Amino acid sequence: MPDLADKISMWIAQNVRDSGARGAVVGLSGGIDSAVTVTLCKRAMGANVLGVIMPCESDPRDKEDALLITTKLGVMTLTVRLDETYRALVSVLSGGTRMAEANLKARLRMSVLYFMANTLSYLVVGTGNRTELAVGYFTKYGDGGADILPLGGLYKTRVWELARALDIPDRIIRKVPTAGLWPGQSDEEELGVSYADLDQALQAVHARSTAGIPEERLRRVRQWVESSAHKRRPAPVFEIE
Repeated sequence: MPDLADKISMWIAQNVRDSGARGAVVGLSGGIDSAVTVTLCKRAMGANVLGVIMPCESDPRDKEDALLITTKLGVMTLTVRLDETYRALVSVLSGGTRMAEANLKARLRMSVLYFMANTLSYLVVGTGNRTELAVGYFTKYGDGGADILPLGGLYKTRVWELARALDIPDRIIRKVPTAGLWPGQSDEEELGVSYADLDQALQAVHARSTAGIPEERLRRVRQWVESSAHKRRPAPVFEIE
């Protein structure tokens, strides 16, 4: 696993160099994906890493956990409170659904990250993992908006393994995964399946060897993959011949 961490860190550094950027900006949620990502960025870029905490009607413990990892790493950290901005937009954009309002939080955070990246000539390093990308469990042009995705090839269960190898604080590793979309929200409750079972199904579908996986779970996973395909593709362009 240390070898994997080294490979990803070198990949981050290479992508930053190739882009002509000077460093990396990472949005910090207090969860395991952002903790692993910022740790890898620190290994790759040294002092040229900025962690941004963006509370938006968030659990105060999320900020505490984000600061726990940045303090441990010695990463420069910026806190940008988005509560008032978010509420102002929601009041203007009246009549939105619960999900539309939740996705607005992710899109506000993306805007902040790119503002800082533009200002510093850094890249925005996304925190999405392979599981989330595969089933579309991310906000298009929100947390899905990034320049590079170092965890994009790792299933969620592999991210947990990497976190242990990187000595991520145990309270972050054991934390219930949540996108922080609304109070009490958790990934696995919203998805209706554990990450362990979801990863097992995704790997089985990818390998075309689905024996032993409940058919209903496979059906749901295939549906998620197909219905979210547009989120993983660039916008179609009409070509004039």
